[in-house]
Amino acid sequence: MSITKHNWTKEEIIAIYNKPLMDLLYEASTIHRQHHDPNVVQVSTLLSIKTGGCPEDCGYCPQAARYHTNIEGNDLMSVSQVKAQALRAKASGSSRVCMGAAWRNVKDGEEFDQVLEMVRTINKLDMEVCCTLGMLTENQAQRLAEAGLYAYNHNLDTSEEYYKEVISTRGFEDRLQTIENVRKTNVTVCSGGIIGMGESIEDRAGMLVALSTLNPQPESVPINALVAVEGTPMEDEKPVEIWEMIRMVATTRIVMPETQVRLSAGRTQMSREGQAMCFFAGANSIFAGDKLLTTPNPDVNEDMKMFEMLGLVPQKPFIKIMQPKTVEAEDSQFQSLGEKPRWSRPGHTIERNLEASGKGK
Repeated sequence: MSITKHNWTKEEIIAIYNKPLMDLLYEASTIHRQHHDPNVVQVSTLLSIKTGGCPEDCGYCPQAARYHTNIEGNDLMSVSQVKAQALRAKASGSSRVCMGAAWRNVKDGEEFDQVLEMVRTINKLDMEVCCTLGMLTENQAQRLAEAGLYAYNHNLDTSEEYYKEVISTRGFEDRLQTIENVRKTNVTVCSGGIIGMGESIEDRAGMLVALSTLNPQPESVPINALVAVEGTPMEDEKPVEIWEMIRMVATTRIVMPETQVRLSAGRTQMSREGQAMCFFAGANSIFAGDKLLTTPNPDVNEDMKMFEMLGLVPQKPFIKIMQPKTVEAEDSQFQSLGEKPRWSRPGHTIERNLEASGKGK
């Protein structure tokens, strides 16, 4: 059994990324088969429980309130609405529901209490529950864990160096601090990034250095291809070529052998053949449903046809880690502290973000 390496350097990862493609695929596939069943792929459903109106300035995101993207916002969904969506997802083959809210950070109060009830409800359906809610404190992470949360998603997005070219309203350290807070609980970590934002291969490697040197490494790493949305600062970025996605998936698999590598945003631009090569290279999770928060995604029936064609089967829930227990609200050991943490606001200027903000004025 191989020992997971936690001291990857940027130079080592760049060398892997740039290997001849056939050598890269062979190495990644070999490592993948050592740690995972190559014919099993997890199907997850991503649900936007609160859409739009986010105060952040992430250059890729159509949910930022300052950009003019024609995204139809909605207030926080009800628990019954979320349960209905989760049952629909389960019936279509999903074993995990990922709930996303367009928040900068979690705030104690009625809305967070409602999210905790959503977590309890979905966990009782015997599905893995993941949340992406922005930055959160250790106490908030403990409350989510008690409710039965299986995973918390908090993407690094890109390298620490390029991060400053994408977002000015929060710092890279805030991402790492939130992941550290999650690690103080029994909740697993889901953290990855986006390629195609104008970053260099060095930046892609830098992101993988930041993720792979965490100990333990994240249980899940989503690899997203930028979906350029009109009205965002990145609306004119060229689509990522499939070869870049294949190389990124393969490199991620090699440096994080036990991690679930999630083939995430951008699949609508990928052929079945391209996706098949990503699975061969080590991707073993996809998001199903016709939408990923606000951007298009392949229809779940099309995905099931692809699975049948490739001989893939959906992964059952709680294969990697056992199902967490749900503690009811009245029995919780962790109560709301009414915290008001001072998450950073770097405040530097990103010209293209400013230009996009002013277009609708």
